[in-house]
Amino acid sequence: MTGSKRIYALDTNVLLHDPTSLFRFEEHDVFIPMTVLEELDEKKKGASEVSRNGRQVSRFLNELIVRGNGHGISNGLELSNPEGVNLKRGGAVGRLYFQQRTTNGHGKADNLILSAVIELRDQNPERSVVLVSKDINLRIKAKIYGIDAEDYENDRALDDFALLYTGSTELGEDFWDKHPEVQSWNERGRTFYKLDRREDEDWYPNQCLFLPGDNSVELRVLHVDDVKATLVLLDDHSHANHAVWGIAARNREQNFALNVLMDPDVDFVTLLGTAGTGKTLLALAAGLAQVMDQQRYREIIMTRATVSVGEDIGFLPGTEEEKMTPWMGALTDNLEVLANPEEGGSWGRQATNDLLASRIKIRSLNFMRGRTFLSRYLIIDEAQNLTPKQMKTLITRAGPGTKIVCLGNVEQIDTPYLTETTSGLTYAVDRFKHWEHSAHITLRRGERSRLADFASEAL
Repeated sequence: MTGSKRIYALDTNVLLHDPTSLFRFEEHDVFIPMTVLEELDEKKKGASEVSRNGRQVSRFLNELIVRGNGHGISNGLELSNPEGVNLKRGGAVGRLYFQQRTTNGHGKADNLILSAVIELRDQNPERSVVLVSKDINLRIKAKIYGIDAEDYENDRALDDFALLYTGSTELGEDFWDKHPEVQSWNERGRTFYKLDRREDEDWYPNQCLFLPGDNSVELRVLHVDDVKATLVLLDDHSHANHAVWGIAARNREQNFALNVLMDPDVDFVTLLGTAGTGKTLLALAAGLAQVMDQQRYREIIMTRATVSVGEDIGFLPGTEEEKMTPWMGALTDNLEVLANPEEGGSWGRQATNDLLASRIKIRSLNFMRGRTFLSRYLIIDEAQNLTPKQMKTLITRAGPGTKIVCLGNVEQIDTPYLTETTSGLTYAVDRFKHWEHSAHITLRRGERSRLADFASEAL
């Protein structure tokens, strides 16, 4: 291994996190210690996402070896794109090297990997050797031994989470003055505006715009191109006459959310916000209104990533729905608010609960592969705990007439190695913002109680 290119030594968790990471180092070379191959072999059995990724890495490695006809492993295998995988990368590609002999000893895997990287560095004094690992402790150990160590960041949707699209923008007080030539018309009880788009107006489809103050107005972008933009005046769901399943918007962002949730032309909605901002309540209210009253969808399907906050309580008996029930406290809590008829007493409430329960199904993420949902209203709760690959698996389940709503709070990520910038929810928000049938709203204001609001700020 000669030349000025860097050599990246990959830890097992990088390959299990992103099987395509092998091919994401452009013109630089990749080194895999023998211990990593042994750990991949241990992880390959099972139906979990980690096991599937382990098997995928093994297939990629085997494909590279077969492509090299079994020769030249010591000289490195060319890291060209695998079959069926389209990766955006530059023209130059690096080579893949394996550790040629096992390290003596049977110590901890991290220490064996470190020994292999130290040996690699000593064999290539003229080249920069970098250990790539998602394990913070291993990176600390590497630094102690004078080895450059980095986190794997190629899968980040954004460089900084603060740059994430919020879904709404405040307009300046001189907004109408800047657009003297505005076409307006009424159609089916709604008011539309068509205006020339200025260079500083970086708008996306279904983005919500608001003008605060005495002349307050709330608009949504319907269509936008380089020249023109078509806006529609939002419905005011803060008024009791326009409440959705008895739920009225308590702030501006909730009104934005109800507008996009109730729009049949928006197939994919992401709601981001801290605890108590009303994500689940708004999504359920809009779902019930469209399933029970408008009969736009057949039923509501609710699912979530089953990641424990505390210690695992062990095996849960029963059917798929019964096993998922303990994870669905948010659903039952919000149904108590939504299923509270003013008349009928306890019998009326029970009848309403039974009716709603018959139209709401709880499903596990583990059994989503291969399914297709037709005319369903699918709510994915705690979506911040999903990887981009899991998010893709879920969204591609949507059949004709299905609407998907993703809810989450990226400040509460419980999945190992996921961060604010690599969460599947962040990916979905960033990748869908240009699509005309998707919408995103960031809910900022908590509406639970003054106690909950203070706790979220002070604790």
